Amino acid sequence: MAPFETAPDHSPAPLMKLGHCLFVLVPGNLRDAAARELHDAVAARLAKEQGIRGLVIDVSALSIVDSYAARVLDETAHVARSFGSKTVLVGLHPEVAVTLVELGIDLTGLETALNLERALAKLKLRIVSEDGDGPGP
Repeated sequence: MAPFETAPDHSPAPLMKLGHCLFVLVPGNLRDAAARELHDAVAARLAKEQGIRGLVIDVSALSIVDSYAARVLDETAHVARSFGSKTVLVGLHPEVAVTLVELGIDLTGLETALNLERALAKLKLRIVSEDGDGPGP
């Protein structure tokens, strides 16, 4: 299956909705076509789903990023905002962050978090088990 190929249920393979949050796993070899597919898949899913308040983009697999991919990630965050969703980038490696700054990509409207738990906290979302126990605030 290609990085953003449609799964049998017609949902993009790397997108997962859990509660009011959409999770996106960015592959380590993000090329131009895959970056555009990611953007389009997220936009389509946000248009289709109701009540998504948060978009978590996991970029921990990225060790390098080019200007096009960086721009597409930024555009994806803007699209999410237009649907009323806040975006949090998770797992941003320091060398990728430096590259984004050097490329002039303005990520000021984008939250970042070290891990998924912190991303959910920034989105004010929690995962709770069936018995009501879950991580503390």
